[in-house]
Amino acid sequence: MRIGIPGALFYYVYYPMWKVFFEQLDVEVVTSGKTTKALIDKGVREALADACVPVKLFFGHAMALKDKVDQLFIPRIVCLNSKTVYCPKFLALPDMIRHGLTDMPPLIDVRIDTRDKRFAVFKAFMAVGKTLKKSTPAVLEAYAKARITQMKFYQLLRHGFQPAEAIDMVFSRIAAKPVLTGEQMTFALVGYPYIINDQYISVDVVNRLRRFGINVLTPDNLSPLAIATRRYASGKRLFWTFSDKVLRSTRYFTEHKNIDGIIHLSAFGCGPDSIVDKFIRMDDNPRNVPFMSLIIDEHSGEAGIGTRLEAFVDMVKRKKRGE
Repeated sequence: MRIGIPGALFYYVYYPMWKVFFEQLDVEVVTSGKTTKALIDKGVREALADACVPVKLFFGHAMALKDKVDQLFIPRIVCLNSKTVYCPKFLALPDMIRHGLTDMPPLIDVRIDTRDKRFAVFKAFMAVGKTLKKSTPAVLEAYAKARITQMKFYQLLRHGFQPAEAIDMVFSRIAAKPVLTGEQMTFALVGYPYIINDQYISVDVVNRLRRFGINVLTPDNLSPLAIATRRYASGKRLFWTFSDKVLRSTRYFTEHKNIDGIIHLSAFGCGPDSIVDKFIRMDDNPRNVPFMSLIIDEHSGEAGIGTRLEAFVDMVKRKKRGE
């Protein structure tokens, strides 16, 4: 059996765990690969007109797997911390793919909501194992190995790798660790992981900054404790999981003395992201760290983004020199 995992959205957060789980159950995992212009164009044609860019992108990745797999794995992830929930469009992903695209493979759709019951994640994996008609001992062993792999993935993120690089490292593919030195400036690139880490839709912002000689840190590089202990000025927790993480991470970066600049990368058409950007601007910035907001969509051009990044880097350098 071949299970397809679209290379978008939660791919950059949980793919290592999902891949190991299925492979331990003798299931072949197939991904849709990297984003291309042709792939996103297909997603734009098929998705709802008012959908945000990441959702349109997910449609394209799902379609890329159409004739390559027996089933698609698209879990309905609602809540994983018993407090905040994911965007409503995330919750509706299985339904959008099932009813919005024709002749698609069957979906493995399992709901995960830690507000409903204890051990919700474990029970969800057990349910997937039963769907695949695997024995309970086999599923338990696969789940344990999957969790170990996910922890290795998190450790690599804490050491400065970005998710795509950490995935390569976990599965023994070559990935060069970015060189971090005290002489270079360090920028915090905040935003949702599925926007920052998709090289096509983000116009490869991470590596563009590195080519300017900038160390890049993202919310994925912070420990959960460092994020959870931060409070932003509004005093209210945003009820969207990724949005809350971005705000708390930005607060951490504004307080960190080694951060020279902050860039918020957001997607056009994302309602929660527009609120996040406003909250970032309203929040305290005790060190007056230079800040820039970049909004990308399916039409974003490399030249325009590159020019803005270069100008921002030059401005920060001038500020450091006291000009």
